[in-house]
Amino acid sequence: MARHGIANRAFPLVGPRLEQSWMIVNATTFRAEILLPDLAAATALAARIAPLLIRGDAVALWGELGAGKTTLARETLRALGVSEDVPSPTFTLVQTYETPRLAVAHYDWYRLKAARELDELGFGEALENGAVLVEWPQRAPEYLPDDTLHLRLSSEGEGRRVKITGPERWAVIA
Repeated sequence: MARHGIANRAFPLVGPRLEQSWMIVNATTFRAEILLPDLAAATALAARIAPLLIRGDAVALWGELGAGKTTLARETLRALGVSEDVPSPTFTLVQTYETPRLAVAHYDWYRLKAARELDELGFGEALENGAVLVEWPQRAPEYLPDDTLHLRLSSEGEGRRVKITGPERWAVIA
């Protein structure tokens, strides 16, 4: 995906112990930070994200091991009506789901050896045909669309802190 445009500027985003990554920031970028003290709060956030997902959307889930990336993806899929088991795609790299509203592909890029593997995994087609949820997006940030919703999860006591960045249309989830 190309990352260019007159109003866009790339800024490095560095999280605790995360590789440096990039995202596009422009005049209509939304930012928020929320605390998820428990699973119920994560489920509620997922329930706010799910109805806004449309074809071509990408949700990038950033965070260390155990930060809650898979849990948030799983709860988003459940909010979209997926009743089957939602395993982590750590070893398969991608799991696809047909929901009543749209197709959703859940990617885990942790084990990618090269970003070009995403072409073989059908990432572009998944975006064309539905929405994608991406764990470990720092492995190939250049593949993320400019209007990706970024959720940066970190541990906060017994809960999680989520830093949210994305297009203004996502402001209603905060």
